[in-house]
Amino acid sequence: MRHTIPFGRFNLPLHPAGALVMGILNVTPDSFSDGGQHQTLEFALAHAEQMMEQGVDIIDIGGESSRPGAPAVSREDELRRVMPVVYALRDCGKAISVDTYKPAVMREAVLAGVDMINDINGFRAPGAIAAVRDSDCALCIMHMRGDPATMQRQPEYGDVVREVAGFLRERIDALLAAGIERHRIWIDPGFGFGKTVEHNYALIKSGRQLVEELGVPLLAGVSRKSMIGAVTGKPVEQRMAGSIGGALAAVAHGAKIVRVHDVAETVDALKVWQAAN
Repeated sequence: MRHTIPFGRFNLPLHPAGALVMGILNVTPDSFSDGGQHQTLEFALAHAEQMMEQGVDIIDIGGESSRPGAPAVSREDELRRVMPVVYALRDCGKAISVDTYKPAVMREAVLAGVDMINDINGFRAPGAIAAVRDSDCALCIMHMRGDPATMQRQPEYGDVVREVAGFLRERIDALLAAGIERHRIWIDPGFGFGKTVEHNYALIKSGRQLVEELGVPLLAGVSRKSMIGAVTGKPVEQRMAGSIGGALAAVAHGAKIVRVHDVAETVDALKVWQAAN
C-alpha cells in the first residue's frame, strides 16, 4: 500500500513503512562534511545529477553552513550561492528544497517555484512567515537552541522531548494562525542543534510521540553528525554506515523524510527496509 504527500508542485509517493530521501546539496565553502566540494555551479549540478541517478526524492540546497560555530553569511552571499542552483534544477523532475532562515532568500526561492523551505530557525525571523504564507510549498520547522555559533555550548534541558515538542507546537500554531494549511507543515527536532548526544537519541526514540502529539510529519537529519561519531568512534568521512543506521532508526520511529549525504546507500537500505515491513 502506498499513498502520497502534497509537497509543493508534487504529490510524492510514500510507502507507509518507509521514507523519502532528501539529498544534501551544500553550495558553501565551509559545511562540516562536504564544505567546498560543490561550491561552483558546475560541480553543484554534477552532484545533483548524481543524486538523481541514485534515486533521490528531494534535493535540499543550502548556501550557509549551520555546523556548530559557523559564522553567519550575508543575504547577498547566500542568494548568490543558492539561486543559480535553484534556477538550474527547478525543472529537473525532482522536488527542490531550500535550506534557509532568511526571509529574503525564502521570497526568492518561492518565486522560483521551490517545493519546500527548510528553516533551521523555525520561521521566527521577522517576515519569514509572510515570505512563505501565500505559496504552496512545504515548510519544515526545525528546533534549535541558540544559534549555530553558540548552540553547542553546554545545552541543557529539563525534559528535552517535552521542551522541543512545546517549541514545535508554538511554531505550528503561528503558521496555522497566519492561514497556512496544516498539510504544508513538517517538523524537524533539530538533531545536533543545541543538543547533547543523549538529547539527540532521546529525540529519535520519541519521533512517533512527536508526530502523534503535533499532527504533522517528521523530517530527520542525522547524517554524519557528531551523534553518529560519538557512538561509532569514527571521523566524519567514515560515518556512512552509522548514518544509514541512524536514518533507519529514525524511520522506525516515525520519520517520513531522511536528510542524507549518502543517497545511493540510503535508498538501497530503505528499499530493503520497506520490503521487510
